[in-house]
Amino acid sequence: MVRRLGPGKLVIATHNAGKLKEIGALLDPYGLECISAGSLGLPEPPETGTTFAENALIKARTAAEASGIQALADDSGLSVAALDGRPGVYTADWAERQWFEGPPGRDWYMAMGKIEGLLAEMGPDTPRNARFCCTLALAWPDGESAIYEGRVEGTVTWPPRGELGFGYDPVFVPQGHEQTFAEIDPEEKHRISHRADAFAKLVAEQFES
Repeated sequence: MVRRLGPGKLVIATHNAGKLKEIGALLDPYGLECISAGSLGLPEPPETGTTFAENALIKARTAAEASGIQALADDSGLSVAALDGRPGVYTADWAERQWFEGPPGRDWYMAMGKIEGLLAEMGPDTPRNARFCCTLALAWPDGESAIYEGRVEGTVTWPPRGELGFGYDPVFVPQGHEQTFAEIDPEEKHRISHRADAFAKLVAEQFES
């Protein structure tokens, strides 16, 4: 039997305001009060997994155990075919500045530039196929969990375009579109994104089945 999310609070295991807003918008119709792990002062656990699912489970279980509240975590990333799927689970790591690159923190323009630099080294005819992947992990304080996976195919472009998204959105053009994720209206992005695909599977099992 599928375990259902109960009404009330749901901890979103993130410190990323953009991700909280996007997830909150997707869950708003289902009467859940989404609060971030950051707002509860919960630490970010080390993401030691080698897959999106492993990392999502680490974050969800940590948040659920620490808060005593049901929790949802998202682990997502960009996989570029010509780069053997990189950056993949290291999507955020590619944006972390080294000591010689400036003050600590994430520099997404730098990360996008790394992808472009590697593709440029491979030559102008290098395929630019890529996909965004998303794994959602639900966890309850007693340790039970569930996984939902989604993806969206597309290509990477250069230079970055748009101001509406976050992360690698300015260089990702979803299949069937000419605009990047950072140029597409947020409502349209919510409809077609990798996160939307994973959420559709979560909603189908949690609220519709």
